Amino acid sequence: MPPFRSAGMLAFPDFRGFTRTLVVWNVGIYFILLLLHLAAPSLEARLLFTFALTPALVAHGYLWQLLTYCFLHGGLLGTALELLSIWFLGAFLEANNGSRWMAELFFVSVLGASLTAVALAFATASSGGLYVGGLTGAFGGIFGLLIAFGLLYGDMQFTLFPLPIAIKAKYLVAIYMLFALAQIFGQNRVYALAQLGGALFGYLYIRSAPRRGLTAATGQRYFAMRNDYYRWKRRNAAKKFEVYMRKQNRDVHFDSEGRYVDPDSRDRGGKTRDPKDRGWMN
Repeated sequence: MPPFRSAGMLAFPDFRGFTRTLVVWNVGIYFILLLLHLAAPSLEARLLFTFALTPALVAHGYLWQLLTYCFLHGGLLGTALELLSIWFLGAFLEANNGSRWMAELFFVSVLGASLTAVALAFATASSGGLYVGGLTGAFGGIFGLLIAFGLLYGDMQFTLFPLPIAIKAKYLVAIYMLFALAQIFGQNRVYALAQLGGALFGYLYIRSAPRRGLTAATGQRYFAMRNDYYRWKRRNAAKKFEVYMRKQNRDVHFDSEGRYVDPDSRDRGGKTRDPKDRGWMN
């Protein structure tokens, strides 16, 4: 595979699809909270309390926090880096795998990060361990995108701007993972473990989900089961109707799918004309 020099080209990827929607929503919410911080600080605090990830509140029914925390951000620099990461990684993955697949990967990873944080909070609560509260940021989803990039396009090369050094994607992702592991032994261990949880769930999604995504596969399976059920009902009704008509000294016929066979379409040899008029069939 030829080298991919995203930084060296000084060009941004296409801004469209689910990636654009995700970035626009994050930017919009960031500026709304920024305005509320200036005009109505109490309302801003209430929104952060309601939608940021706090395991104690999740245990009391605030289940939406498992996903909504990824739309809330802190400082300007951190927000810009997260949104640029979503743009660059998401645009490439979406272009090659589709919007549905990319959206599922992102939110599965976000959910994995939040579940990891919640599990960590309750696992250490009895020992007076780590306090986990008010987590914000799309770090879980970004690590899921990183894992996908490293697994699916690991041999693609990047130029590390401003250094003239090329590195394969799988090695760049490994550096990010090692950095997160190192943070476990520092003050940001909660974020580090949540990031690794997002990466783990992203990995599991890539290895287990169909190519078109879980929702597409689930929908296809649902419609197949529904159609099988309707065909079974039609065949069952046809058999009952045949029995009823025989009791009335009349013969009616249905095919194997439970569709009525017109007597005029049957010839003297007992053959039935194909409904598509492509010949005769028994």
